Amino acid sequence: MKTVFPAHNPVIWPVEGSDAGFAVRRVFCVGKNYADHVAEMGGDAKRSEPIFFTKDASCLVRDGAEIAYPPNTSDLHHEVELVVAMGPDGVWGHAVGLDMTRRDLQAAAKAKGQPWDRAKSFAQSGPMGAIRQGGVAADATLRLRVNGELRQESVLSKMIWSVEEIVARLREDMGLGAGDLIFTGTPAGVGAVGPGDVLEAEVSGLPGLRVGYQ
Repeated sequence: MKTVFPAHNPVIWPVEGSDAGFAVRRVFCVGKNYADHVAEMGGDAKRSEPIFFTKDASCLVRDGAEIAYPPNTSDLHHEVELVVAMGPDGVWGHAVGLDMTRRDLQAAAKAKGQPWDRAKSFAQSGPMGAIRQGGVAADATLRLRVNGELRQESVLSKMIWSVEEIVARLREDMGLGAGDLIFTGTPAGVGAVGPGDVLEAEVSGLPGLRVGYQ
C-alpha cells in the first residue's frame, strides 16, 4: 500500500565487528532495579513488582554524538544502564546505554500520579553504544564518568530483578521478541548534566559510549 507521506526509516543499530545492523523494534526500560538508586530517590528498596516504561526507538543516539540540551527542563539527569538486545531465540547481545531523564518533569508526573513519557521518551534521550553479540558476565562493572569524574559505579549482580527475570516477565506481558531492547535500570549516583558536559559510559567487556551535550 502507498503511504500518504514518506515512511520513516527503520532504526538500525551498529553491531560490533559486523557490517549488518540490529533492526530495533521496541525499547523497554526497567525502573527501580538497583536498591541503592531506589534509596537515593527516596523509595522503598524492598523487592516488589518490576516497573516498566518505554522509550520510542527514535530516541536512541549513537556513540560519539553531540546532543542538544533538551527543552522544557532545568534538571537533566544521567542514568547508566546495561541494555539487553533480543533476537529470535532469546537474548542476542548487550550494549551500554544512558536513560536520560528530565528529572523535574518526572517528579511533577509522580506527584500527580501521571505517566513518565515526557520525562523519559523525549528526543535523543537514549544514547547507546554498539551491540556486542553474546553474553555478559554477571559480575561485570557498570560505570559512568562526567567530564572524567566518576559518577556511577556498580556491578550487574546487584540488580534487584535479573536479566532472566526481566526477559521472562516482558515475554509474558508484552510479547517480547526479536529487535526489542531492554534498558535494565541504573545504580546510585544519578545526577545533573549541563551543556558542555561529556559523558563516558561502560560495562565491562562491551563497547563503550561517549556523548557530549551542547
